[in-house]
Amino acid sequence: MKSMLTKSILAMGLAAGMASAAHATQGVTDTEIVIGSNGDLSGIFAAFNVGAIKAAQQMFDDVNAKGGIHGRKIRFVVEDHGYQVPKAVQNFNKLINSDQVFAMILNLGTPHNIAGFPLMEAKQVANVSPLTSARQMIEGDITYKYAGTASYYDGLRAGVKYLAEQNDAKEVCAMYIPSDFGLEVFEAARDQAEAMGLTFAAETTHKPDEQDFVGSIQKLREAGCDIVATGIGVRQTIVAFGTAKKLGWTDAAFIGSSAGFNTAVAKVPEGVTEGYYAAAGWSDFENRMDNPEVKAWAEDFQAKAGEPAGTAAQLGYGAARTLIAALEAAGPDLTAESFQKGMEGLEFDDAILDITVNYGPDDHQGGDLIVISKIEGGKWVEVGRVDPTESQ
Repeated sequence: MKSMLTKSILAMGLAAGMASAAHATQGVTDTEIVIGSNGDLSGIFAAFNVGAIKAAQQMFDDVNAKGGIHGRKIRFVVEDHGYQVPKAVQNFNKLINSDQVFAMILNLGTPHNIAGFPLMEAKQVANVSPLTSARQMIEGDITYKYAGTASYYDGLRAGVKYLAEQNDAKEVCAMYIPSDFGLEVFEAARDQAEAMGLTFAAETTHKPDEQDFVGSIQKLREAGCDIVATGIGVRQTIVAFGTAKKLGWTDAAFIGSSAGFNTAVAKVPEGVTEGYYAAAGWSDFENRMDNPEVKAWAEDFQAKAGEPAGTAAQLGYGAARTLIAALEAAGPDLTAESFQKGMEGLEFDDAILDITVNYGPDDHQGGDLIVISKIEGGKWVEVGRVDPTESQ
């Protein structure tokens, strides 16, 4: 009898343990939430990633210092893929299956995120505010996909339309890396040209590490391009635009997507990038320092990071704020399902990005605003904005 009782108690204990394990949520304990990030800290888009990670970590440190979220502190695990897709896949595997992250933010790169989706979805890991505005970030099953801002495609179409109307342009062209990212830039330029009855005149494609653009610029100039949409790296954008100026080609308007909308592009010495345009899903903060909240944030970031805030820091702040708000809304019983409910109920004004963030069950894109900016005096100056929701 005693033996049977012992076995029964043991069986009950095992069953309870199995039930507890079945209901356990990856990356969540009574005291901790593990958040991951897989980005480019050393490659062609590092200018978008390094400052973003610093800003996000500052936000998490502030939250942790106040006791965390529902008693849990955030542990932030960051990996660098150097803009290499194979390395990105390795990192995703480590973060998801070894570090067992609960959710991820600021994953950089279109093909890199796409490669990681199957791994994230298999473990119900949400992909929040990735550092890519590709349409694929919220295509297909969007259960675990949450884009931060308007897409490259929508932004470039709005930007090309703006420039065509301002400059009476006839010929539209593109130069891009032939990846998922670059192809979206190309398609936006081509589709907008066709929609307006303009000519899509020429295109050039480039390797991620390419730095000599003389031949490409000459080709585009000979094609009579009035507008050139760019889908290349940060340094490449600077070199390509600078090359056009050196060759005396100054009557064409060059415009990038949000991937070209970076502080580093605006701050090139001797005005190399003066006149370059970008269409992005947020507004640069530097011309809005008269806003007390923006000023306080920029000064706080610089004091803690030991360097001025920039575009990357803006995006890092926005991603972290969104994640924190969703974790708070999810409540103490944090699961993939409660987090999804928290994300889909978010609506707030983000003064740092100057956008309204609004998610819903059928809308996993936080911001819809498109801001068109031009580099003037070493700063991004807003010249126009489009809110697609106002025309719906």
